[in-house]
Amino acid sequence: MSPDQRAREFGWIAALTCLALLVLLDIGLDSSIAVLTGLYALAPLIACAVLPTSSTALVASLALAAAVTSGWWNDTATTTQHWVRVVGVLLIGTAAVLIAAVRVRRERRISELAQIAEVAQRAILPVLPAVVGSVDVEARYESAVEGALVGGDLFDCYHDADVTRFLIGDVRGKGIGGVEQAARVIRAFRQAAARRSTLVDVAEDMNDYLTPFFDDEEFVTALLVEAVGPDHLLLVSAGHPPALLLRQGAALETVEVPQGLPLGTGLPASYEGAELAWSTGDRLLLYTDGLSEARDGGGEFLDLASLTPELAGPDPLDGVLEAVRSHVRRGRLGDDLALVLLERTD
Repeated sequence: MSPDQRAREFGWIAALTCLALLVLLDIGLDSSIAVLTGLYALAPLIACAVLPTSSTALVASLALAAAVTSGWWNDTATTTQHWVRVVGVLLIGTAAVLIAAVRVRRERRISELAQIAEVAQRAILPVLPAVVGSVDVEARYESAVEGALVGGDLFDCYHDADVTRFLIGDVRGKGIGGVEQAARVIRAFRQAAARRSTLVDVAEDMNDYLTPFFDDEEFVTALLVEAVGPDHLLLVSAGHPPALLLRQGAALETVEVPQGLPLGTGLPASYEGAELAWSTGDRLLLYTDGLSEARDGGGEFLDLASLTPELAGPDPLDGVLEAVRSHVRRGRLGDDLALVLLERTD
């Protein structure tokens, strides 16, 4: 059952239970003490918060029918005060139906905008090749449930006969603005990766290109990886979380890389590369801070070292995503998450 269906089921139960309890209480009370007819309007007010317009109208009709009928057990059917109460229930029920109509229209519009935004996100994120040379590649992108549906997490791959380079990054910003800047980062990477001879030059070229497009509060963290021959990788970091390496039969380890400034800050920046030897079967996980900053209900960060079993499994990225959802409160990611897994196959 989807969250919307659960919410509607709860709305029906809450509205009808409220109405039934009020009717029973009204029947049980002596009318000389209190008459609860006017409170029947609470039921459509509850319904309009979660139920569709037609369902809210049905609840409002039931409340109105109960209000009219209450004159029989309260012995007030012929009094002006009774019909004033009935008119009150009618007016509040009508208002609840109008509120439900406005809410449904607004939710539909928000859903349409979210779908458009997600299409834009998918359009700028490339589909990475499954195999590049001697490297198997797998990638995932998960939108946060809380907050923006789309953001600036990104990844890409450049490959030709001479060089293979990978990028993962995280633009500071959410929504359409973040997607726009992410597209610009990918464009900068593709241009620089094709023209520059070293990975450090690629980072510097990207920084120079992006700086004029970013304002004082915008930047992008990035991690660049290049396959240097079959048994070595070169990594360059621009303020990005370090990669995780899983060697066969060993525990997960953090790959330490000299930290340069994020790209696009406008500040003088220099970058250094770090070489990493890897063997057949080794796996390298690139990720954004949606993984490293995932917290549980008590504010505790996810222990990345605990992901060794997941990364060693047959479906490593599915395992990592499941571990993150199990760790965070109610399974809801607090930030977008991009993952890229590289595995040496020969």
